[in-house]
Amino acid sequence: MPLTTLNSEQLSAATAPMGNNLIIASAGTGKTSTIVGRIAHLLQNGVEPSKILLLTFTNKAAGEMLERVGRYFPSSVVGQIESGTFHAVSYRWLKAMNHKITLKQPGELKTLFRSIYEKRHFKRLNIDIEPFSSTYLYEMYNLYQNASLEGFDRWFLEKYSDHQPLMDIYMDIIDEYEATKDQFGFVSFNDLLLKMRETLLKSDLAMREVLVDEYQDTNTLQSALIDSIKTDSLFCVGDYDQSIYAFNGANIQNIATFATRYPHAKVFTLSKNYRSTASILSLANRVIERNERIYPKKLEVTQHKTNHPPRLMIYNELFDQYQAIAKNIKASYTPSKEIAVIFRNNASADGVEASLRELGITCKRKGGNSFFEAKEVKFQLDVLSLIVNPKDMMAFIHIFEYGKGIGAALAKEMFECLIHFGEGHLFTGILSPRVYNLPKLHPAKNIQLGLFDDDTHIGSVSRFAHLPLNEKIKSHPILKHPKLTEDGLMYFKAFYEFLQSIRGVKMPQTTLIKLSQSPLYAAVMDMLANQRAKLKNGEIDLDKKTVAKEKIKRKARLLSDLASHYKETERFVNAMVLGGNELSEGEGVNLLTVHASKGLEFIEVYVTDLMDGRFPNTKLMGKSGGSLDEERRLFYVAVTRAKEKLYLSYAKSDRVKKLDFKPSPFLFEAGLLKENVKAES
Repeated sequence: MPLTTLNSEQLSAATAPMGNNLIIASAGTGKTSTIVGRIAHLLQNGVEPSKILLLTFTNKAAGEMLERVGRYFPSSVVGQIESGTFHAVSYRWLKAMNHKITLKQPGELKTLFRSIYEKRHFKRLNIDIEPFSSTYLYEMYNLYQNASLEGFDRWFLEKYSDHQPLMDIYMDIIDEYEATKDQFGFVSFNDLLLKMRETLLKSDLAMREVLVDEYQDTNTLQSALIDSIKTDSLFCVGDYDQSIYAFNGANIQNIATFATRYPHAKVFTLSKNYRSTASILSLANRVIERNERIYPKKLEVTQHKTNHPPRLMIYNELFDQYQAIAKNIKASYTPSKEIAVIFRNNASADGVEASLRELGITCKRKGGNSFFEAKEVKFQLDVLSLIVNPKDMMAFIHIFEYGKGIGAALAKEMFECLIHFGEGHLFTGILSPRVYNLPKLHPAKNIQLGLFDDDTHIGSVSRFAHLPLNEKIKSHPILKHPKLTEDGLMYFKAFYEFLQSIRGVKMPQTTLIKLSQSPLYAAVMDMLANQRAKLKNGEIDLDKKTVAKEKIKRKARLLSDLASHYKETERFVNAMVLGGNELSEGEGVNLLTVHASKGLEFIEVYVTDLMDGRFPNTKLMGKSGGSLDEERRLFYVAVTRAKEKLYLSYAKSDRVKKLDFKPSPFLFEAGLLKENVKAES
């Protein structure tokens, strides 16, 4: 049975008398085994399975726990246990109680909120304060629902007192938003919990025990929902030092005040760590002990494998860091799936991924797309591929598909025309055409049908006379193509001018920089940003578009930085497109944000970009829920993912953005920094 596998501390917690029990389960101390043991104990002692409620933060976690319980109990028993996320359980219960609800996704509700917001005329107020955008106000309202039970206006003005003159309008928007949802029966994910809490307060539904996993990540609303459930017993498992979701409304006070909020509460502590070596745990503890100690604890090491002291790696430049990590991984004997690179911000993954690709190392990104799968990166590599091999028709088609009014079929015909104009040479056909008549694009069709194919109609060049074109483009034979539109011609003009700008350029980095600064790339960037900012009603969210453009620019900077190590474009293209194995979602080195790494463990872990301002992230520290304590907990979570080998790294500068960095204060707290340490190559 599950209980026989528990150590004495886990067993004591799992078999605790019914009541209010809090289990402090630090990283690697076996919290899942303890929860499984607790459920087994309840079933063995006659508790009806339908009166057991297991609340988790992912349905997968609930499924895995019950799957382990199912190894010892019949499926007919385990299947009766109520389990799932707060939202999943609330939805299921509300439906069972015949509530008529239509659950709407956040994007749909954001569109509804925006439509109500845009009816207000802020400019008529004649005040100096710039109103928050509809997107930001919507997000703040959702955060409020998770974080507070008081009125929105009071909660909001505590943060933004200067917006007092706008508060009546903000409240009117929210009132209409809620009234519209009620009218149509729409509910958000937050509404599920609010309605469930309201329903439970009026009902006689009761559970024998409620088990809560990752209790440190509960928010004020979730805590209130737990309190509304009539139960004889609470069994909450969590770790104060792993509370890292304040940005999402998590309230660390829930776990901090458990012993004072619940009568006769008992606190159990699991101290035996089954994951990390002594030196890794020692480093983690030196840092996390700087935070307030609500529940004192001292972890006991049970892993006595070869001890590899954590290693600090320092580099002069940001990208040197990413390349060095990739080389280190290349030389490692650890299986790729047992290696993780962990970072505070998703943007850091691009540099690591690009460096791994260069060395032919597979990797996967959890919760994010591959750098090389991004359309903007593919576009730039297609341009370089075409420069290296002007006969690459597919690269040409991919480039010209971004032109408004140019699809794949027309792009193919344009390629054939330009090759014809250049007597077999694409770039000659673009820049200095030698032949001025259009080719027969479908000769077989003409012969078989005996008809004049409209594809070979000579279009009237005069239709473009009003466009701002130089004399060379005005006289270009591509203008005769009957299917070429004004928008298509302006895109061709942008490509023409880009090619002129790189005449004589050999270095791939210079080519990429000129491309990223060109009207051609600006058109592609604008199209992609519009796609990523488009709402379901077809409108463009301008805030999202601004963010999307900045991300696209950032990827362009990274690719050009990567190219700085190459003198020949062909070698760079081969390394990026042909040289490496395909990156895969299902295999290889794990690239993870700290939040995505939580709950996972790896033999070898790299924690990157440990520079002051990036980790800890000072920008996010200034936002709601952010603090140095929170950033320190993030660092604690990151380093405790490592079982045997831990590498921490930082760079002194970013030559692309012309920034200098100072090392993270966490490296000083960990005792890793020494004076006169030279940068590694």
